[in-house]
Amino acid sequence: MKKSIFCLLPFLLFVVGAMVSCEEVEEVGEYDNWRERNEAFIDSIRRETGEVYVATSDDHHQLEEGQLFAIRDFFSSTNKNDYYIYCKKIKGLDDYTHARRPLFTETASVYYYGTLINGVSFDGNFSGYGAADQGFLDKDDEEKAPTDFDSPNEFAINGSLINGWRIVLQYMYVGERWMVYIPWQSAYGSSSTGSIPGYSALAFDIRLEDVVDDED
Repeated sequence: MKKSIFCLLPFLLFVVGAMVSCEEVEEVGEYDNWRERNEAFIDSIRRETGEVYVATSDDHHQLEEGQLFAIRDFFSSTNKNDYYIYCKKIKGLDDYTHARRPLFTETASVYYYGTLINGVSFDGNFSGYGAADQGFLDKDDEEKAPTDFDSPNEFAINGSLINGWRIVLQYMYVGERWMVYIPWQSAYGSSSTGSIPGYSALAFDIRLEDVVDDED
């Protein structure tokens, strides 16, 4: 009996070593081919969006909640390439007649939750939806909504924001909640920023809480 146990020992050690090795490979490879994977992710969103483009802040009023649409990023676009931000209304407004949206010179009060395409969260002030939740956006899900313990952040539109945010916030109206997919060209570009690797497409769950007046 003892002999058979010792005979199996090398095999067991090999199996354990292989498992550890696989774990190390998976950890090292988490961001392999990162640019290609991020561009493929945005391409899949683009194909699903089709030809639904929004040119002005008023154009998306008639779009239903859950429908993808594209907004041109005129900050990042060039003569050779047009870049688009892809958006989906989680919650719209019943009446836009007196709705307010922030202008380029104003400041927005925002709840947001940001993730990479692999679902890793890098920033936010509440626990919202991420890149992997494309088909599961429910405006009535209280577990994915800001709570009384969460607080919005204020952002100047013409401040130090990525171009994708500058564009989107000028199209949103107070009370709306959008899921937003921003290609790397409209985000942080090819350079790493904090925990965000270069060439990262970013997914944001954004709720526009208010437009901050100067006297506030």
